[in-house]
Amino acid sequence: MTPNLNNSENLFVANLQQVSLEKLVKSKLEVLFQQQKEAQVELNGLYNIVLEQVERPLIELALKAYNGNQVKTAIMLGINRNTLKKKIDNYKLKPKKGAQAQISETMTAPTTTLTQ
Repeated sequence: MTPNLNNSENLFVANLQQVSLEKLVKSKLEVLFQQQKEAQVELNGLYNIVLEQVERPLIELALKAYNGNQVKTAIMLGINRNTLKKKIDNYKLKPKKGAQAQISETMTAPTTTLTQ
């Protein structure tokens, strides 16, 4: 028996609406702040760490969606193409053009600086 795609699609949309990206990020940050408090350490540069954790996969997936087309990707993201190019260079992404565009599997997490 094949699943009803309309029901599956509706369920996905309903779940997406219930769990927003903002709520996911907030819950992860709450855990991070609690761990930081318990360890009695200071986090330095957290803003840039969080920004990179969200921005890099966003750009990678957007590039994949548009088969590496930077102009279309920049328009979809609402940023200037030159800004996109700088971010691609900064994150050392290698957008692939054509039908075989793939996401690089070598995503690395930035290191956090903890001081006591």
